[in-house]
Order: sequence, then C-alpha cells, then structure tokens
Amino acid sequence: MKTFSLKPADVEKKWVIIDAEGLVVGRLASIVAMRLRGKHKPQYTPHVDCGDNVIVINADKVKFTGRKYDQKVYYHHTGFPGGIKERSAKYILEGRFPERVVEKAVERMLPRGPLFRRILGNLRVYKGSEHPHAAQQPETLDVAALNRKNVSA
Repeated sequence: MKTFSLKPADVEKKWVIIDAEGLVVGRLASIVAMRLRGKHKPQYTPHVDCGDNVIVINADKVKFTGRKYDQKVYYHHTGFPGGIKERSAKYILEGRFPERVVEKAVERMLPRGPLFRRILGNLRVYKGSEHPHAAQQPETLDVAALNRKNVSA
C-alpha cells in the first residue's frame, strides 16, 4: 500500500468558529493550531496547507491559569541597542488589541517557514462576538466541552 499524499488542489477547507469566552489561553491555542495545520484530518500532509479557516471570537475574555494574568510577560525588540520592551498579559488584555494574546499563543505553537505564514493567514481573531464571516457559514466548535480543564474556574 502506498503512502497517501494530499495535493493542494484536493484540499477541502472548512470554516470553524470558536468562542473563546472563559477558555484557558494555552489550551485554546493548541486546539486552534491543530485545526490550522489540519492534523485533525485523516488526510493530513505536513507540506500542504490542509487545515481549516478558524475564527476566534471573544478573544478579550480568555483566561490565564494561576498568576499568569499578572505575571506573564510578552517581549519584543525595537531593533535598536537596548531596545527590549516588555508588556504584561494584563496590560495587553486590558488594552486596545486584546486579541493579540491569542494570536501570539497560536503563532508560537506553529512551526516556522513559508507554510507557517500561509497557515497563519487562515486565522481570524476578534475581540468581540461580531465577525464579518457569516457568509462562509462557519460551524461552531465547542472547545469548552472537549475537556473540563479548557475552562478556567
């Protein structure tokens, strides 16, 4: 029996919507990353973008476990000497773009390379419950029901 390798033309992408309200960031991100790569499909092929398009809503209502809400720090560098900057998760979630917490978590769970950039383009994260993708008729994925640990108490 030959090994099956999916061709890019044979990929069937679905649209999936996930409500992130009350979900733990890391657990949500791992499920989203798996969906984006297509590892939940039996015809998964590592070098082909065979994942689904994922919409995450209510990204501003995600939870951290433990004391990470106050203590987790996100770093970035300006490119200038001594230009390391840091922001806490609390600062980002209460700021103007709280969806970046989910975006960064998912981004850091995907392998780097040209395919990474294409896969990351299939992720849409919104801080509210409204999204402009109703025409794609996304199916709802209840992440909270998959495992009781996915929801923070």
